[in-house]
Amino acid sequence: MDPIVSEVLTRTFSVKLWPPSASTRATLLDNMTKNLSSETICSRRYGLLSKEEAYENAKRIEDECFIAASEHFQNEPDGDGSSAVQFYAKQSSKLMLEVLKRGPKAKENGEVTEVGGLAKTVETLFDISGGKRTFIEAEEARELLRPLTVQGNSYSKICFSNRSFSVEAAHVAAPILVSLKKQLTEVNLSDFVAGRPQDDALEVMKIFSSALEGTVLRYLNLSDNALGEKGVRAFGALLKSQKDLEELYLMNDGISEEAAKAVCELIPSTDKLTTLHFHNNMTGDEGAVAISELLKRSPLLEDFRCSSTRVGSNGGNELAKALETCTHLRKIDLRDNIFGVDAGLALSKAMEKLVHVTEIYLSYLNLEDKGAIAIANALKNFAPSLQVLDIGGNDITLNAAPALADCITAKKSLRKLFLFENELKDQGAVVIGKALGDDHLQLEELDLSSNMIRRVGARCLAQVVSNKPDFKLLNINGNFIPDEGIDEVKEILKKGKNSEDVLGSLDENDPEGEDEEEEDGDAEEEQGQLESKLHHLKVED
Repeated sequence: MDPIVSEVLTRTFSVKLWPPSASTRATLLDNMTKNLSSETICSRRYGLLSKEEAYENAKRIEDECFIAASEHFQNEPDGDGSSAVQFYAKQSSKLMLEVLKRGPKAKENGEVTEVGGLAKTVETLFDISGGKRTFIEAEEARELLRPLTVQGNSYSKICFSNRSFSVEAAHVAAPILVSLKKQLTEVNLSDFVAGRPQDDALEVMKIFSSALEGTVLRYLNLSDNALGEKGVRAFGALLKSQKDLEELYLMNDGISEEAAKAVCELIPSTDKLTTLHFHNNMTGDEGAVAISELLKRSPLLEDFRCSSTRVGSNGGNELAKALETCTHLRKIDLRDNIFGVDAGLALSKAMEKLVHVTEIYLSYLNLEDKGAIAIANALKNFAPSLQVLDIGGNDITLNAAPALADCITAKKSLRKLFLFENELKDQGAVVIGKALGDDHLQLEELDLSSNMIRRVGARCLAQVVSNKPDFKLLNINGNFIPDEGIDEVKEILKKGKNSEDVLGSLDENDPEGEDEEEEDGDAEEEQGQLESKLHHLKVED
């Protein structure tokens, strides 16, 4: 075991029972980040990691090891947690050493390689996307792409986004791309035919597809091209040849039912796919069925986005069933669809399988209380490392608050919680606030905007976040907080570890607003009851 790693783990794991507290995990993460970005024998040979890359790796390692150790803990015969702690430490050490020996990853326009025993950066990214969108003709294409024709170049990633290729320019690019087939691993052709007549655009797509056919890519971005079914099939030669693809982006492409079926048909194998994004398309229910088939063939999928795709209840049900097979998912984004309660219930069953998930985005799905409660109950006992939960805009009322609170209480790693545009009111805000108690030290953002919250709810939320060390943004805009309540919120934040700078905009707050269905007497009585419940949450001077 590397002595640095051993020292970090020995110093951190003074606790002998599982699970470690949020503060212990935060300490380990901080120490791992520092050691991954410090000069060592490995860094002198393979290159020094930046603090950002060190944190990214440390966070991934800690999350993976925490999940694995939690599973190990369930099988401990004595159940005292000591074996899980040892397992956690050993795995963390092992993965840290792997990162140190691997060295820094490729930078934006280069990667570190070993030359003569020393680390050296070479250019790997060729990017012509900067500046204003322009139309490219043949002569300009020859000049722009000239660096790609230099013998012995190291370009493995190309980005032609934001430049609109003519048919003639595509013919210039084709033989150059053919010459790079053995070295290209990432291709970004997003927004590269904008403003061209449809026939010309389709011809350009076919030329690029043919030139790139057989290239062994790990990353392919065809977004922002208004593909439709014809466009998808224009890229047929390229898509059919991709057996090792890890990331595929088809966002804002007019992916209809027929186009989704074409995508599913043309991609032969997705057993290595880790990222699949379908944001802002016209997929609909039948298209979602096709995407579901793609999910079932993607057992290693980690990042799935199918937001703003017009998927209704039937399609949502099919997606939910397919997601049950994607047990490696870390991030799932289904925002802005019309799932409804039934699809929400199906989705809750899928959540029980997604033990590795860290980010969940489910806003604007028409889940209502029933769907939200089912999802919260499922997440409560699973997803131990959940960091982001977005369930805003779902007509959630106070009735769902207890289930949400139970779920939130169990998620000590939560960094961002979005419950905007619901109907939680003051009492619901207090319930949620209490769930975000002293253990949630990593919380960075809390959004309960547009929830009919008044003075008491606002004060509660301010008190809860005021002493969170990493907290950055409290959004309580669009509520009914009186002026004196706003003053109290600012004062509470000033007294805590955070300044009032963490308070978001209040330009849509309505100090005179109130719930039209609630009588004034009932409102005052509710405020008094809530005041008494908040006593223990007051921030000390």
